[in-house]
Amino acid sequence: MLRRLLPDPFIVALILAVLLASLLPARGGFGGVVDALATASIMLLFFFHGAKLPRDQVLAGLTHWRLHLVILAATFALFPLLVFVLSIAVPGALPPLLWTGMLFLGALPATVQSAIAFTSIARGNVPAAIASSSASQMLGIALTPLLVSLLAGARGAAVEMTGVGLIVVEIFVPFLAGHLLRPWIGAWVTRHKPLIGFTDRGTVILAVYSAFSAAVIEGLWHRLPVATLGVVTLLCAILLAAALALTWAAGRAGGFGRADRITILFCGTKKSLIQGVPMARVLFAGPDVGVILLPIMIFHQMQLMVCAWIAARFARDDVGKG
Repeated sequence: MLRRLLPDPFIVALILAVLLASLLPARGGFGGVVDALATASIMLLFFFHGAKLPRDQVLAGLTHWRLHLVILAATFALFPLLVFVLSIAVPGALPPLLWTGMLFLGALPATVQSAIAFTSIARGNVPAAIASSSASQMLGIALTPLLVSLLAGARGAAVEMTGVGLIVVEIFVPFLAGHLLRPWIGAWVTRHKPLIGFTDRGTVILAVYSAFSAAVIEGLWHRLPVATLGVVTLLCAILLAAALALTWAAGRAGGFGRADRITILFCGTKKSLIQGVPMARVLFAGPDVGVILLPIMIFHQMQLMVCAWIAARFARDDVGKG
């Protein structure tokens, strides 16, 4: 339990990437090389995401459509609405660019690995978690840019989304290609899961270094007080607490059994850092990406710590009932 509450090693690696970018940002020709490598690795990441997508499990999960509808509504409707309400209630709490980062966080798809892992620990409906989180990742490629644009526009903010067209080239096409090739490469991808996981995390670390290098060169740390990071952390905590309470209540109100309510709780409240970082780098202007990524980086560690404690609590309760 203590190990689950400690900082995720992946988050530690991301913090080190931010520190490296702060001290030694990628400039000039080296910056161009880093940018090109980040772009290539993003395309490879989404190619493997497509290859990993279990189409048969997603289709099988459609038979439990009410459950998946609640989870997807929590991911792509409840979360964005909660962030939007916060941004209207306390607009001066954050500068506009960080509110864009919060809106981007709210619009992201769910995670796959941690949602399934926590559902399993808590004795939830694991097959449904696999189907729902996989469908969420696929839908997020189209829904996330659309939601961010709509929500930011509703707030009257001018968001410079430079890469909406690049979503097709750098994300959707590799994703589709990987998925279509799954019958031939799926077994290889399954056998080399540790290598694929390393590729995923390496891509995100490289993208974070590239994004924060551009932001640091533009004077990121001179424009962002430490107190502002505290406000972002507080807002992320409020967002996570509200989402956990509302998804659990929705499961009860919908008449779902305990295993399904657990699945709704964990799959409906997760946001994907692995998918979020590359998408932000494609969508937004270079110097802005570092700031926009701060909310999802803070939220990611928070969701892991809180959900680890909740999953362990559910597991103990289940053993006690047994």
